[in-house]
Amino acid sequence: MGRVTSDTTATDAAAQHAPEPPGAPPVWQRRLRRFGLPVRPQTDVRTRLVPAFPEPSGRLWAVFGAGPEAAARLTRWSAWAGPLLVALFAGVLRFWNLGSPRKVIFDETYYPKDAWSLLQYGYEGTWAKNANDALVGHPPELLLSPEHSYVVHPPMGKWLIALGEGVFGMNPFGWRFMVALLGTLSVLLICRIGRRLLRSTALGCLAGTLLAVDGLHFVMSRTALLDLIVMFWVVAAFGCLLVDRDRTRARLAAALPVGPDGLARPDESVGDRLRLGWRPWRIAAGLCLGLSAATKWNGLYYLAAFALMAVLWDVAARRTAGARRPFRSALRRDVLPAFGATVVVAVATYLASWSGWIATKGGYYRDWATTPEGRTGAWVWVPDWLRSLWHYQTEVYSFHTGLTTPHTYQSNPWSWLVLGRPVSYFYEDPKAGQDGCTVAEGCAREVLALGTPLLWWAACFALLYVLYRWLFQRDWRAGAILCAVAAGYLPWFLYQERTIFLFYAVVFVPFLCLALAMMIGAIIGPPGSTERRRTIGAVGAGVLVLLIAWNFIYFYPLYTGMPIPKSAWHHRMWFDTWV
Repeated sequence: MGRVTSDTTATDAAAQHAPEPPGAPPVWQRRLRRFGLPVRPQTDVRTRLVPAFPEPSGRLWAVFGAGPEAAARLTRWSAWAGPLLVALFAGVLRFWNLGSPRKVIFDETYYPKDAWSLLQYGYEGTWAKNANDALVGHPPELLLSPEHSYVVHPPMGKWLIALGEGVFGMNPFGWRFMVALLGTLSVLLICRIGRRLLRSTALGCLAGTLLAVDGLHFVMSRTALLDLIVMFWVVAAFGCLLVDRDRTRARLAAALPVGPDGLARPDESVGDRLRLGWRPWRIAAGLCLGLSAATKWNGLYYLAAFALMAVLWDVAARRTAGARRPFRSALRRDVLPAFGATVVVAVATYLASWSGWIATKGGYYRDWATTPEGRTGAWVWVPDWLRSLWHYQTEVYSFHTGLTTPHTYQSNPWSWLVLGRPVSYFYEDPKAGQDGCTVAEGCAREVLALGTPLLWWAACFALLYVLYRWLFQRDWRAGAILCAVAAGYLPWFLYQERTIFLFYAVVFVPFLCLALAMMIGAIIGPPGSTERRRTIGAVGAGVLVLLIAWNFIYFYPLYTGMPIPKSAWHHRMWFDTWV
């Protein structure tokens, strides 16, 4: 290295202040490259708008003796066959011995009974105090009366539970059937969503497999509570928005002019002025988000987050297509249709979910508008049923925000990701010779809403990884995953004085699995890596996945209420807060 003189210093300073060459990236991008911001090559705009799905390799099938044509055919079929096999695996796990324990466990004391009442009256009636024991008695009894009862959750999730009860009867299998079905279908959705998002059938199926062996998702799929139903509709909405994103960008790409070299060119008139037209997948997303909010109100956070995310995707697409003012263009041409397709459709769906309450006269607060209190005020011109419903919603809101009654299993959201305080849904300690217990020391039977620990702890690192990918590599896929996790997790920090539980986190568990699959894909290595790099990465990723599967098997007795020796139960209580 040469000696630094005043002449070289002056030359360097002049170079630093020299004008940037045309097309040079801005300073902030050059600075971020030291943290991993990729240098993006100048490619065809159509390719940037609609990246081609990587051509899958048929090497795996060739190992099993398949010829080139058969390997290509099997590879194409794997796009659906793989997710369906993973969903079948998840379904067998969830439906196996679904009626056990034959008890009303935890909050099943509310929702299955409300669901049966909806079938009978169209609204929630009143059950006798000993109704739980009577339901699982021999013979079972239904101690239900038409006197209305006060409920604090919308009816959509209970109507879905009622479908299973209507087909299979008012018994544990019947009231858990639809939740188990939606849990299984959510695994299929995550496989397909992961494939579209991560551009890999293998990683999509991996994300679905991780969801299939997550303990919290598994327990919630076998219990008639509402939170897994919210999760299903949120995942479905996310998938609809992904399809809408791809189709919208394809429409923009098709409208771009093509240069003499055959490559598409950015065009200001297309980027700024093109109307994106009819978007049925966005409307489907609005319907799904409305169904999630019509099950539990925390679905409203996803409505707000996903609607904003979809508009930002439109802004990015217009910028890539050549818009000079993409935010203004999206504001003028996309925001209002997006509001109608998501918010308006969701509100209409929410109102429709109350049809049973509206069409009957026996529901709680149904006739409030006809009371002296309801006949006063400036809104008397509004239909009675709508004013009564609005009053009911305000009372429910007051209940939720004021719910501070201590509970043994409540937990602070700070502890959720590390599984600080799981919820015990059911516990018995049969003696030797009772309920399948065969050991002298006695047994324990428990249904514990606990995520698979190694999966959740690995997901903590995966969230940091996708945050890095979003901030420093501008990876929109990482941003979408973070948006979905944040919408299901961060709002609970506003209600830390409220009585809240770990199982509320099941709504964003599928997106933790997507984050973990994305990180595992990075561990394996990107396409084009050396064979040695890919081999080492695949071994490391395989070990992690096998450890997660083993962890699920280890805790399986605690997820299903199987009788195990008390000593084995104590060995599985890794922390005092789990007891």
